[in-house]
Amino acid sequence: MNNQRKKGVLLVQLGTPDAPSTPEVRRYLTEFLMDGRVIDIPVLGRNLLVKGVIVPKRAAQSAATYATIWDDENGSPLMYYSLLQQQMLQQELGEEYHVELAMRYQNPSIESALKKMESMLLESIKVIPLFPQYASATSGSVIDKVMEIMRGWQYIPQVSFVNSFCEDPLMIETFADHGRRHDIHSFDHILFSYHGLPVRQLGKVDPTGELKCPDHGCDSCKESTNPFCYLSQCYATTRAIAQKIGLSEDKYTVCFQSRLGKTPWIQPYTSDALHTLASRGVKRLLVFSPAFVSDCIETLDEIQVEYAEEFKELGGEEVVMVESLNDDPKWIQSLKSLVLAN
Repeated sequence: MNNQRKKGVLLVQLGTPDAPSTPEVRRYLTEFLMDGRVIDIPVLGRNLLVKGVIVPKRAAQSAATYATIWDDENGSPLMYYSLLQQQMLQQELGEEYHVELAMRYQNPSIESALKKMESMLLESIKVIPLFPQYASATSGSVIDKVMEIMRGWQYIPQVSFVNSFCEDPLMIETFADHGRRHDIHSFDHILFSYHGLPVRQLGKVDPTGELKCPDHGCDSCKESTNPFCYLSQCYATTRAIAQKIGLSEDKYTVCFQSRLGKTPWIQPYTSDALHTLASRGVKRLLVFSPAFVSDCIETLDEIQVEYAEEFKELGGEEVVMVESLNDDPKWIQSLKSLVLAN
């Protein structure tokens, strides 16, 4: 088929260091945290905070953590599964489509992926940030970067974005399938642990400034007030998975991990949830992490190692992590449906 008639698909994941070394992790963290949508404070203060405090303090420690999950042949799990997702989606879509993978931070960069796509004179490009729930710091940052790059093109093909897919039926089914591998009802309680955001970012998704999010947000504003609220989308994903696997509300808790600094972040924090559950005598926890479509440092280390050890110190016995979507064929079908929609 003539390349000029191909349709393009750009999958964009968060990113990963090129190697589990302190210099590479320092480079990754600097690019990531200097994004004004990630740390949304004036650039001077962001420079001082990121380059003067956070990165010098965290780079070596993070490099050591990455080394524990790194594979000599395949690199980071995030990269490994993201490449598989790209290859499997390409196979599903066939020759009519060209599928590229990019990372928002580090390599392969969005710039390099779009440069390749620009040379193909594609009929259209659909951009899919691989974050089920919309947030300015994730999907918004990807869309912003793509538009920044493409505005310099001399020709602009038809471009569309998938800004969220928090209730996509096939994605929900895949998470439910993965949960069922662990005999869900044998656990005392289920955690749905999402990546956290500063509370101040919740209120910024309303351009009119009229929406005033309370300290901990609202779990239903996706339907009633603001469809772009990250917190509400997390609750929507949770409700869909819980319904699919038959969980009543008293059997699960929604919580948020990976907070940074002293500013208030979305609560309850995963660490606090562990304390609360342990104090109630909960011994065995099953944890879903539906903010991630590939296993990564947040699932493989933060939950399976850090939180598991913390829970045992509090008197708990076991924390079991539900596998991410990774290379599940049903998840690839979910991606395919997102490409073909509209």
